[in-house]
Amino acid sequence: MNLDLLGKRALVTGSSAGLGEATARLLAAEGAAVVVHGRDKDRVEAVAASIRAAGGTAGTALGDLATDEGAADVARAATADGPVDILVTEWNDTYNVNVVSGVRMIQHLVPAMRERGWGRVVTIGGGLASQPMNTHPQYNATLAARHNLAVSLARDLKGTGVTSNVVSPGAILVEATKELVTQIGPDRGWGRTWDEILPNAVEALIPNDQGRFGEPDEIAAAVAYLCGAYAQYISGATIRVDGGLIRSAF
Repeated sequence: MNLDLLGKRALVTGSSAGLGEATARLLAAEGAAVVVHGRDKDRVEAVAASIRAAGGTAGTALGDLATDEGAADVARAATADGPVDILVTEWNDTYNVNVVSGVRMIQHLVPAMRERGWGRVVTIGGGLASQPMNTHPQYNATLAARHNLAVSLARDLKGTGVTSNVVSPGAILVEATKELVTQIGPDRGWGRTWDEILPNAVEALIPNDQGRFGEPDEIAAAVAYLCGAYAQYISGATIRVDGGLIRSAF
């Protein structure tokens, strides 16, 4: 891709592993200076060092976004070498981190984007926002709140040159996903080896048009596109990257 991101600075929260890491790497490859964020110093610095070794520009920001103080620390670290043009908010496992952490970072970073007349806010959502499952209602609700927040923000940003959109992943094959599926597969009769378990897990858990789990880079590519110049006309939108798992025309 050529997304014209040279000279832009991007903070990707939760980017020391998984989808956030893949997103930070791709934005760096597209020319953005990325800020790798997480709570584990060694993991954060390892990702940043790897990006720099590949020819990219990367800094770090440590902090817990579940607290006001932690969010303020992250914002200060992220803007120490220049203003943040792109904010990608990842999700974790509690309502406070899922929803309020995004609000905190928006409050810290979006006002300056307004002043400059250019910026991108990309929220990582999920299909359970619109088609919740029968278990974990508190988790389903956090995703719905994130989608709603992103669209409300888009309306508030009207005419500013700053956009707010959502990337909604399906089931992505990160290490945690593979570990879980490998653990439960034999007891569910899916097989013993990974090659046996994988197709059965897809059919049982995430039946989709592509017949597979997604890859982190596929989510990162959707995020990167929304950050680029070609996406200026996209506002308050949800891009589903789920292989057709969510069966809705809208």
